[in-house]
Amino acid sequence: MKRIQVRYRTHPERAAENETLVKAVFQELKARAPKGIRYAALKLADGATFVHTVEIDTPDGSNPLSDIGAFKAFQKDIKERCVEQPQASDVTLVGDYRLFEA
Repeated sequence: MKRIQVRYRTHPERAAENETLVKAVFQELKARAPKGIRYAALKLADGATFVHTVEIDTPDGSNPLSDIGAFKAFQKDIKERCVEQPQASDVTLVGDYRLFEA
């Protein structure tokens, strides 16, 4: 199982566009219900910083997001939307309470 967290900050005037693109990813995920992925996206209080956390647990380690059209659309112009580019980090779960299923 792999867990990754990605953090970035959009240009303030592009935050709503980014949020719309992120919501489209979740709509497609709900419609397609791929196995082996847990995913959450948060917007911080400044309204332009986003944090995504994904847990991938597929037999071959592949990322189910790569098959999601809305995720491809989200990634397409991410560099132009951002003031601070996405920074991905592998993370280790230390603990959670009802946020992620064990």
